[in-house]
Amino acid sequence: MSLTHTAVTTIPAELDPCGREDHPDCGIRDVLDRIGDKWSVLVIVELAGGPRRFRELQRAIDGISQRMLTLTVRRLERDGLVLRTVYPTVPARVDYRLTETGTGLTHLVKALADWSLAHRGVIAEARHAYDQAHPDHDIR
Repeated sequence: MSLTHTAVTTIPAELDPCGREDHPDCGIRDVLDRIGDKWSVLVIVELAGGPRRFRELQRAIDGISQRMLTLTVRRLERDGLVLRTVYPTVPARVDYRLTETGTGLTHLVKALADWSLAHRGVIAEARHAYDQAHPDHDIR
C-alpha cells in the first residue's frame, strides 16, 4: 500500500468468515474493529455535535492526518454510519454527518470517550508502574 493510498480495502471473499452465515464472528468482529478504532471513535464523537466539513473535523481531532481522516470517514461512510454530502457550489462544499445508524451509536461511543477521559490518569499510572516492574516487556 502506498503512502497516498486512500481506498477502502476489503477482505477477499475466500478469507471472509462471513462467507458462512453461521460463523460466530460474522458481523461482530468487523463492526467492533471499526467502532473501536480510535480515529472512528473521535470522528463519531465530533459528528455527534452536528455536520462538519472535512477541515473542521481535521482541526477538531488532534493528531489525525489528512490521509487517516480520509480513510476513516470513507470507512464510516461504507459502514453506513456517516453520510457525505457534496453541494454543487464553486468550489464544491462537502460535509459529513452521522446517519440514523451512526446517531444511534453516539451515546455508546460518547460514554467510552468520557470513560477514557475520566480514567486516563489512573491508566497512565498503571502503565508506568507496570513498565517499572517489567522493564524487559516492551508491549507498547
